[in-house]
Amino acid sequence: MSKEVHWIKMNILQRHQDIGVIVASGLTHESHKKDVEQVYLRCSEGSIEWMYPTGALIVNLRPNMFSSSSKHLTVCIKPFKDSTGANIYLEKTGELKLLVRDGDRSPNKVYCFGYDQGGLFIEATPQQDISRKITGFQYELISKGIASDLHTVSAPCRPCSDTEVLLAVCTNDFVVRGSIQDVTNEVEQQESVIDVSVSRLYRQKSKVFQPSEESGSWRGQIKTLLECGVKPGDGDFLFTGRMHFGEARLGCAPRFKDFQRMYKEAKDKGLNPCEIGPD
Repeated sequence: MSKEVHWIKMNILQRHQDIGVIVASGLTHESHKKDVEQVYLRCSEGSIEWMYPTGALIVNLRPNMFSSSSKHLTVCIKPFKDSTGANIYLEKTGELKLLVRDGDRSPNKVYCFGYDQGGLFIEATPQQDISRKITGFQYELISKGIASDLHTVSAPCRPCSDTEVLLAVCTNDFVVRGSIQDVTNEVEQQESVIDVSVSRLYRQKSKVFQPSEESGSWRGQIKTLLECGVKPGDGDFLFTGRMHFGEARLGCAPRFKDFQRMYKEAKDKGLNPCEIGPD
């Protein structure tokens, strides 16, 4: 992770090889309220927190990967709940497109754009008292295919086809067999939180599912859109999905008996894209 901090006072905390946190303060250049400063981010995900914003910041995303791969990336940002004090724009060759207006309180809203569409330009808004203002957001660089899964699916609550399920089993960040123990609807965030009891863990990239001391079984939570109307019910499901801003997001979730059928049919025809024990 590169630490380019020659222009403004910053504290940089490296939690992981590809995860970075940047904290900047506008008070370090308070006398130059029209200054435009720059920061370069080499990490694939992380967060920016700009305290007491004045002037403007240009955020240059420079991931540590081959330049030929960059055109296949999508950038997503998720403003902090209490972010305030600046507008966030998409900037390319001097042209600005507003992404997040100062004071926008859209809960958990995520803004995505192609890596080749430009960088981020963060401009402080006029304030009488900047001491209470903090602008901040999380960011991720992800492949365009994953971004499509997470954000641009035209019918996010539509049941997956057999082909989609089999591909999800091979490519998603987590795959588990389990049952729905409870569903909590968060109306303000327009999301549902699914409490899953796991009977078999096929794969997980993050520790979403862990042993529960109370029940003795593995448990975990998955989020999905409130409009999908998920409810507790009997029977086992195959839960698949991806990690997004540290949260497990539901992808395909067929009943387990249906997954067994489609997997066997594909295997008999030699069409299953990967091997996984469905029993």
